Amino acid sequence: MPVAGYNSAMSGQTVICFGEILWDSLPQAIHPGGAPVNVAYHLNRFGLNAVPVTAVGTDFLGDEMLRRFKYWNVTPEHVGRVDKPTGAVVVDLKENGIPEYRFLDDVAWDFIPLPGALDSLCKPAIAIVFGTLAQRSAHNVRQLANLRAVLSHARHVFDVNLRAPHDDHDAVWRLAKGCDLIKLNDDELGRLMGLRVDSETIGDGARRFAERTACAKVCVTAGSRGAGLWWDGHWHWEPAQPITVRDTVGAGDSFLAALLHGWLVNELAPDANLRRASRVAEFVAGCDGAMPDYRLNERGLPFRP
Repeated sequence: MPVAGYNSAMSGQTVICFGEILWDSLPQAIHPGGAPVNVAYHLNRFGLNAVPVTAVGTDFLGDEMLRRFKYWNVTPEHVGRVDKPTGAVVVDLKENGIPEYRFLDDVAWDFIPLPGALDSLCKPAIAIVFGTLAQRSAHNVRQLANLRAVLSHARHVFDVNLRAPHDDHDAVWRLAKGCDLIKLNDDELGRLMGLRVDSETIGDGARRFAERTACAKVCVTAGSRGAGLWWDGHWHWEPAQPITVRDTVGAGDSFLAALLHGWLVNELAPDANLRRASRVAEFVAGCDGAMPDYRLNERGLPFRP
């Protein structure tokens, strides 16, 4: 149901989320995940029609992932079935719930098929969300380039996810071309720009990154310190609120989903949008897994049902 005081998605408009889908194997449980699919899940919670374009195997884990899609009311129409294992990643939680990832190679999401009727998928799209990890395969590099070309009318949203050993900096600069919004964390900003990023330098680092990529909207998350937005020439900062962290897997994806909803649908002011996105991410960090069950209150903030 639409949330009081917040607009629901406009009729027929969609956000396409291209990239990896996998099972997050955490110490306490196994959860569905993958950054683009996490974003799609949370966009759906905010009332937007999010369409994942990804792939699973013809195995039990692929069947179970599609069963979850049905439960979440997220369309599986453009999830391909390929003759490869469904993706998985072993997640080791370090201090303060910070994850370290070990990805399986040569899996289904390395071979994402594009839908046969691209026009019908792309025509109503108002945005496409994509990241770096799925670009580890030459197949997906071609597929995303083809998809972005068809989606020239939509907003292009790039979520930088540098995960060793799949952390090619050249790919970041290539993917950043033509983007309308780029999200990355403070560690990624420092590595890409060769900077020491701290509370004093993060805003200037975001500005320099925006200039290098010719992208006027750059979001930098900084974990327990907070998050910032370089938005059309102005820097906005939101300090983090203290929470009890369960794990931070998917918190940044929920942040991006809330930010996109506030920008594309509600047209919130940057500072208000940043504040709400931060509260959403903090909620998810206090839960197990990237896709906890939640509802939205009258202010558009999540709570456990």
